[in-house]
Amino acid sequence: MKVAIAGSTGRMGRTLIEAVLQDAELELAVALEQAGHPSLGQDAGGLVGAACGIKLRADFAEALKGADVLIDFTRPEGTLAHLQACAALGKAMVIGTTGFSEAQRAGVAQAAKRVSVVMAPNMAVGVNVGFKLAETAARILGDAYDVEIIEAHHRHKVDAPSGTALKLGEMVAGALGRDLAKSAVHGRHGDTGERPAKAIGFHAVRGGDIVGEHTVMFAGPGERVEVTVRSSSRMTYALGALRAAKFVRGRSAGLYDMFDVLGLK
Repeated sequence: MKVAIAGSTGRMGRTLIEAVLQDAELELAVALEQAGHPSLGQDAGGLVGAACGIKLRADFAEALKGADVLIDFTRPEGTLAHLQACAALGKAMVIGTTGFSEAQRAGVAQAAKRVSVVMAPNMAVGVNVGFKLAETAARILGDAYDVEIIEAHHRHKVDAPSGTALKLGEMVAGALGRDLAKSAVHGRHGDTGERPAKAIGFHAVRGGDIVGEHTVMFAGPGERVEVTVRSSSRMTYALGALRAAKFVRGRSAGLYDMFDVLGLK
C-alpha cells in the first residue's frame, strides 16, 4: 500500500516516515511539505537517516495521485485543505490533527461522505484502550466520584486541553449522562467556591519535551481511582496511524475512528 505523509519535516511527520520505512506492508510514495519550505527537493528518508529516493514536494494534488492513503498530523486549516484534495481524487485519509472547531469538524464529516476517513484525537493503541477503561470506570463509579482530567505535553503544543483530554471528558460525560459543555471546568484560580458535584475538571501542563501524559482521576470517599496513559515516544501515535491506514484503504466512504480500527465498539 502506498502512503503519503503531510507535514513530513515536523516531529510527527518524521516519526511517520520512519515507521512507514520499517513496515514491510507499506511503501512511502509521497512526502509533502508547504510551498517554500527550505527542505523541498531533499530525500525524505534523509530526515530519519534512511535515504529512500522519495523527494519532499509541495505540489499536493498532483503528488496525491501516486498514493492510496494520506496521513496528516498538521494543523486544522491545512488538514481541511488536504482533505478536500483527497475527496476530489477519491483518496482515503487518516487524520491525527487536533484543535478543530465545531464548524471544522462538520467540514470533515461532510467530506467523509465522499471518501473514507479515520479521524481520532489520539492514534495510539494504548490511549484508545485508556478511553475505554475511563468510560467503564465512570459507568461503574457513578456520581459518587469527582472527575478530574490532567494532561501534560511538550512546550510547543499550541492547543489546550489536548484533543485526547477532551475525548476522555466526552467518554466520561457520556457514561455519566452529563453534557460536557455544561460540566467542564478548565483550571481553577482564586476563590472558586465549593466544587460542583457534577463538574469534570481539566488541567493542562506544558513544558519541556513531554510527549504526552493523560490521567483521569475519580476521587471518591476514602479512595481514588486513576486511569493513566504515558507516551514516551511519538512512535506509538505513528504505529496507530499506520494501523488506521491499513484499515481505511478500500473502505466505503464514511467517518471512522480508532474504536472502529481496533474493534472497540
